[in-house]
Amino acid sequence: MDKQAQPKPQEQPRPRAIPARGDAPLYAALDLGTNNCRLLVAAPTRPGQFRVVDAFSRIVRLGEGLGMTGRLGDRAMDRAIEALKICRDKLASRTLRRSRLIATEACRSAENGAEFLGRVRAETGLELEIVDRQTEARLAVSGCGTLVDRDTDAIVLFDIGGGSSEIALIDVSRRRSPRLAEHIIAWTSLPVGVVTLAERFGGREVTRESFAAMVDHVSELIEAFADRDKLGELARSPRFHLIGTSGTVTTLAGIHLGLERYDRKRIDGMWMDRDDVTSMTSRLLSWDFDARVANPCIGADRADLVLAGCAILDAIRNVWPSQKLRVADRGLREGILTELMSRDGAWRDRRHPRMNGKHIS
Repeated sequence: MDKQAQPKPQEQPRPRAIPARGDAPLYAALDLGTNNCRLLVAAPTRPGQFRVVDAFSRIVRLGEGLGMTGRLGDRAMDRAIEALKICRDKLASRTLRRSRLIATEACRSAENGAEFLGRVRAETGLELEIVDRQTEARLAVSGCGTLVDRDTDAIVLFDIGGGSSEIALIDVSRRRSPRLAEHIIAWTSLPVGVVTLAERFGGREVTRESFAAMVDHVSELIEAFADRDKLGELARSPRFHLIGTSGTVTTLAGIHLGLERYDRKRIDGMWMDRDDVTSMTSRLLSWDFDARVANPCIGADRADLVLAGCAILDAIRNVWPSQKLRVADRGLREGILTELMSRDGAWRDRRHPRMNGKHIS
């Protein structure tokens, strides 16, 4: 990566910290991914919902160069450590009922992933666990339960990450549980994300030919997913749709709305139809790198990654065509919080929650 493409460890706009109410138990979720370091602190409210008390997100590109070397680089680890120190301070300032701090694909696949987490523990005091791909897929689903309408029979939910992409096939046609993850009938984790795909095919200068090559590469990986047709006729009915939880789909949605500044309230839960997604992808392909940088919903941190994400999205749409895509600005952190609160009984009985340990897997 040349000097111009080196990422700046710049915080993303986030909600202002909100003082916690005195009687509200607090839960925390941290997700250290291939591209981002994210933290949420929240308190349960209505059943299945919570109020965000504090949040943090920073692009650290921990997986930069991982696909070529098999190892986490020194500069990438330094960026991640600095972001995690901020997370540590935020966590230390709160009295938490429970927390879960996870690391995903970069630490999972790197030769020095466990060694890096030892350094994290020594320099920040934070204990991060490396979750497997099945857990990552489940958490992505758990965070999106409130986005499934009652008239939906089936969903393909995908989370396009930095180093991997999780896909879950969900059948809600016969019964409904408050826990969406209980309806997963098949899942897969593709060993490719926006960082690894952009590094392999190029992310700054993307032609229609190189974009097509990215789509073909991801399509081959999906073809290896033996259960891809398990939804059967449900995936061809009007009561089927896609849910996308990733920076790729939220970016496309922001561009589609013509936002001058990214606005989560307008993005999370919105619908895009098939032609909207196709049009936005084609529009992005017509922009050069500088034009992508200039767009307020992309910026310098994502300009060399967004088309790789679009290629993964196109490969998914080719296998599971749908007229509708629901956009989710939520993911692993929300899934962690949902599971922590649910298993702790936070919504069932606010007066006597269980207190059986610091972490729930």
